[in-house]
Amino acid sequence: MVVGLLFDTTRCIGCGACASACKEQNKLPGPVEDHLTAYTWTTVQPRAGVSVRQLCMHCEVPTCASVCPVGALQKTPEGPVVYDSGKCIGCRYCIQACPFDVPKYQWDRPVPVVGKCILCADRVKEGRPTACAEACPVEATVFGKREDLIWDARNRIRKGPGTYVNHIYGLQETGGTSVLMVSGVPFRELGLKTSLPPEPPALQTWQVLSKIPDFVAVWAVFLYGVHWITSRRETVARVEQAGKGPKHPGDRA
Repeated sequence: MVVGLLFDTTRCIGCGACASACKEQNKLPGPVEDHLTAYTWTTVQPRAGVSVRQLCMHCEVPTCASVCPVGALQKTPEGPVVYDSGKCIGCRYCIQACPFDVPKYQWDRPVPVVGKCILCADRVKEGRPTACAEACPVEATVFGKREDLIWDARNRIRKGPGTYVNHIYGLQETGGTSVLMVSGVPFRELGLKTSLPPEPPALQTWQVLSKIPDFVAVWAVFLYGVHWITSRRETVARVEQAGKGPKHPGDRA
């Protein structure tokens, strides 16, 4: 069962409860910022007289996962595109490849990792809605089966032809996404990309990579080696620093 979110700009009141709930659920530091960062995974922005959410769209065929040489990004059977910082080697290919410009890097940490919405994967596995959907006081964001959300979106558009743009954003963009949007304002005016292809960019990625498997394998090994050496040096430095700590009172200088 593939699940997802449906966001409706005609219902959003811009309260930011979704962003605050995301911060709490994922234990992200700092205040909610007005744009996506490694520590703010979803935000609400005023655009064209309405409020619109920004978050990972959780592509059906995620390009970020297709370019990751070590499998740090994966699409789960339930729909969320999740990230494993333990596998990440910091190549940042995912940031460059994402058609929605979503993943962000922790530039302020000695050993940075990527930050992005993971669609509350643990909650979803338990059969619970995402924290953002649960926190929304006006059901501008709703959680459910993707096929049910598509039906709901089509029904809203059909019943309100003068209220909604006749398009479900995310239904076909980049091969479809688990996050869908409906709006009374053209999506271009909301700052969303409207020229994305209906074919998943990831398919083009795999076509290219299939022609250079040896290069990819060698490059992945090289990057992992750099990652291992860096981690090893940091571990050694911590051990050495610990050895320079204060001695026991009974020890002689």
